[in-house]
Amino acid sequence: MTVRTKHSRIYLDHQATTPVDPRVIQAMQPYLADCFANPSATTHVSGIKARQAVENARKQIALAIGAPTNDIIFTSGATESNNLAILGTIEANKSKRNRVITVSTEHKSVLETTKQLRSRGYEVISVGVGKDGIVNVNELRKYIDSNTLLVSVMLVNNETGVIQPIKEISEICNNDGALLHSDCAQALGKMPVNVISLDVNLASFSAHKVYGPKGIGALYIKQLKSALIRPITFGGGQERGLRPGTLPVNLCVGFGEAAKISLLERNQDSEKSILLEQRLWNGILSVIPQVKLNGHPNFRAPGCMNIACKGISSDSLIDAWAELEIAKGSACEATNTQSSHVLRAMGLSRSQADSSLRIGVGRFTNDKEISRAISIIQSSFGFEGRKSGLV
Repeated sequence: MTVRTKHSRIYLDHQATTPVDPRVIQAMQPYLADCFANPSATTHVSGIKARQAVENARKQIALAIGAPTNDIIFTSGATESNNLAILGTIEANKSKRNRVITVSTEHKSVLETTKQLRSRGYEVISVGVGKDGIVNVNELRKYIDSNTLLVSVMLVNNETGVIQPIKEISEICNNDGALLHSDCAQALGKMPVNVISLDVNLASFSAHKVYGPKGIGALYIKQLKSALIRPITFGGGQERGLRPGTLPVNLCVGFGEAAKISLLERNQDSEKSILLEQRLWNGILSVIPQVKLNGHPNFRAPGCMNIACKGISSDSLIDAWAELEIAKGSACEATNTQSSHVLRAMGLSRSQADSSLRIGVGRFTNDKEISRAISIIQSSFGFEGRKSGLV
């Protein structure tokens, strides 16, 4: 199965978002026109059908992440899930614990949310990472104690693809009774994600990172009935009273189908991504011998590559490789003129960070596109490369 856009450019920005799988679109279509009822309106057949579709999608997502179905609630995406996980935990805090810990390379939806807690009197600590992008577990261990309420560490970084040692962190948290939240949006579909094995209390997900529609996400809440978190928005009491608002049935169905496919095809998707990524890396290395990989070379999700091209600005490369749709970093910070906070936290200088690119291959990237991408990259370092000032 292939997905093609109407233009000739090659999409290599799968960390930002993924194309919707045609099978997901097909699953959603009946709920865009025919089955349009409110899933909370269960006094009639149409409403019951809508409710059944939502609950089936919830089951599919739960199965994909190894969670009990009743521990999943729908949100609008990982950003809302992160906000609800963190702020909801604060609202439910009866222990008087006062410390919240995160990592310097987290997504801004975590970093900005934790910043808000300082005004409420909470101590917020951002733990650093090594040059490979992996959190310093020993440093983290120093801060986790009986005063720690919540630790938030993402499973896969959205800029570098670096995988954090969540299981090890969960063991440290358990020793002192701290709760652990993980933003798993970039992990689903790229690697095994089992929230029970990882032993996290809360985990955030987003459909559009896994070939599903935008505008729908999920939050896993361990033993949801135990009042681990409280709502931060209020309304009709949907989603176990934690996330009010009429559920978009078609989006829920789309997320469910995308999660189901990711579980069935994750291994073949990953194997293919690794091969294509390696081909592309070798092609870049052939013309930019000084290129370096940002982040750990092995503890990295398939298809996620962040490279630093010493002496060449990323803007110049993006202009020269205009047919390749790539990015300098997180799409959420595309309008920000500052260097990537992730790369700077890993110890890169401003000039190194400004010479870096994020490249991501995905399910529908093919050999022909990678061959063409390599040709574009190599030709830019010929006559056209000198003309554009690259060499």
